[in-house]
Amino acid sequence: MPADRDRPPRPRPLHRYGQNHLVDRRVLDAILRQAAVRPDEVVLEVGAADGLLTRPLLERARTVHAFEVDRRYASRLERLAAGAPGLRVHLEDALKARLGELDPQPTALVANLAYNIAIPLVMTTVAQVPSIRRWAIMVQKELGERLFAVPGTKAYAAVSVLTQFNCELERARPVARSAFRPRPNVESAFVSFARRVAASDGTWLVGTQPLDRDGYAVVERLVRRAFAQRRKQLATSLAGADPGAPSVPAPAGEGAAPVTSGVGAAPSGGHTIGRADVARALEAVSASPTARPEELDPERWLAFARALGWLATS
Repeated sequence: MPADRDRPPRPRPLHRYGQNHLVDRRVLDAILRQAAVRPDEVVLEVGAADGLLTRPLLERARTVHAFEVDRRYASRLERLAAGAPGLRVHLEDALKARLGELDPQPTALVANLAYNIAIPLVMTTVAQVPSIRRWAIMVQKELGERLFAVPGTKAYAAVSVLTQFNCELERARPVARSAFRPRPNVESAFVSFARRVAASDGTWLVGTQPLDRDGYAVVERLVRRAFAQRRKQLATSLAGADPGAPSVPAPAGEGAAPVTSGVGAAPSGGHTIGRADVARALEAVSASPTARPEELDPERWLAFARALGWLATS
């Protein structure tokens, strides 16, 4: 691969792409250790720019799918790819790409993510790219906190519940603003987490509650509808909800493309929710009849969905 000294100066960062480039080599070394990429892995990197992170990933992984929407970096990445058989360059928006159809399929996402794509990309890859088993991502600190926030906190949101349905936190480490150029106005964090291990039948456990991909897609509708009106009691926000209806649009910064595998019809026994249904289900999971969405942890959300009849009983 070409040496760093052979590269021309990096283009001026563009605000519309949320570009804050990592420039501190000590931080780069630390996040590579935390990412712990194995030689047999296929890495998805989004926001490759001129390849500062791409290069060491290529030294560690079997293949790297490097996405970059800013075509000013095209020649640099193509030049890098010419000397690196394991690099696949994708000059497109990763949020519009068919990530589940990449060949070979990615097993890990390692990236320095811009604010405007971080949560949508995480939610899309969690829900739609089951081959990815691990995430190691640089994000704004408040977004990293939101992913694994605990119930009852301001940060706890739909994305917290939906991420924790599928994944478990490994480690989050703060990263100083001085590690980036241009220097951002907010703190950052490097967060690593792993997908929950599924059994041979495709189910996994969230606490004691079993879940599979189809079940996730159904309960996602419930969670998104509730948190879209998070200040309201569940009996109010969920009244009239239908398990077979399209998902409620996610709030800004929490988007994910709809899951389509095996989903569309309401589950067996599904029905439109009434206030009395919500009250009975909350009582069944020992929650207050006036509970709001942020009061239920992920395991209790699944128990609540089963008590409503939206998910099959375990």
